[in-house]
Amino acid sequence: QVQLVESGGGLVQAGGSLRLSCAVSGTIFRINAMGWYRQAPGKQRELVATITSGGTTNYADSVKGRFTISRDNDKNTVQLQMNSLKPEDTAVYYCNANAKVRSIGYSFQDYWGQGTQVTVSS
Repeated sequence: QVQLVESGGGLVQAGGSLRLSCAVSGTIFRINAMGWYRQAPGKQRELVATITSGGTTNYADSVKGRFTISRDNDKNTVQLQMNSLKPEDTAVYYCNANAKVRSIGYSFQDYWGQGTQVTVSS
């Protein structure tokens, strides 16, 4: 199976920065898009940012200009640089990868990390 391991979450004050990282491992054939999603208390999970294997990015309006997503295709990692953090950014952040394993008969599907807490104080 495919595993996603996240790191970098924590507690920061408003205006501060955090950098989230996610490493994908397993019997992977190929990874297409990767991304970050978040779920705040009382809200549904929402897209934060995605990046294709070719480097095309997409951001939620609420984070444009503040967050930057990047990836290393050789290392199978994806990062999220979070600057100018606001209290409304407080949420559990989940790493996502659309991937296909090496085994025959498997198609591409989404895999998720365990989630990492980001808390921004005011």
